[in-house]
Amino acid sequence: MTTSILVTGGTGTLGRPLAQRLRDAGASVTVLSRHPRDTAEGIRYTAGDLSTGEGVAAAVQGAEVIVHCAGSNKGDEQKTRTLVSAANHARHIVLISVVGADRIPQASAIDRALFGYFGMKLATERVVGQSGIGWTTLRATQFHDLILMVARALAKLPVIPAPTGSRFQPVDATEVAERMAELALGEPAGLVPDLAGPKIYTVAELVNSYLSAVSKRRPLVPVRIPGQAARALRAGANLAPDRAVGKRTWEEFLAERI
Repeated sequence: MTTSILVTGGTGTLGRPLAQRLRDAGASVTVLSRHPRDTAEGIRYTAGDLSTGEGVAAAVQGAEVIVHCAGSNKGDEQKTRTLVSAANHARHIVLISVVGADRIPQASAIDRALFGYFGMKLATERVVGQSGIGWTTLRATQFHDLILMVARALAKLPVIPAPTGSRFQPVDATEVAERMAELALGEPAGLVPDLAGPKIYTVAELVNSYLSAVSKRRPLVPVRIPGQAARALRAGANLAPDRAVGKRTWEEFLAERI
């Protein structure tokens, strides 16, 4: 029997390859999009806005499984509440979160300003966990695409600030998409093991490898970021060395993109 799946954020870095994998697996896939789109490659699009709630009830109608990939820098907790309140007939909701969501403190304004994403994801996890719907949450490390976007922005500066002690373990979005598709086609499993990339890098290593790839030179200046969240990052709270199951390295990603 064909499984009916709704994907939020299905036009983004993770959602696009995820929707394709679900379609290839034989699922009936609908993507929630803020703007109307025509059906393409066997994937249906329906207009809806999680910020306002407009179109959400119609979008979730008939969906057995909801894969929640939509994310932004603010408002995710309330958007998720809007989604789960409309999805009371679904049997399974699958959420993408971030490694360290439960380990990066949000004790001060500095913590929230610089690392509020982690706290926001933890709040979103709680909304899903308390929804009354069967749920699965996967925490992943930062995607290669995000690291590339940040490196490009930093490379525009004459001098690049490099937070001391901070390390990252980037993972390829397509590998996360494969795991998310597997989870969506399975039964609710709660909080599943993290998914992290194969290697850990300092900020300087990531930025310098990008600069080398694009034949640029920029001086890097060490910067120590204050606050409990930054201290947790320096301690590796955003890393999952025991879950380095991703295969594609940052260097391989860069070589393909640049």
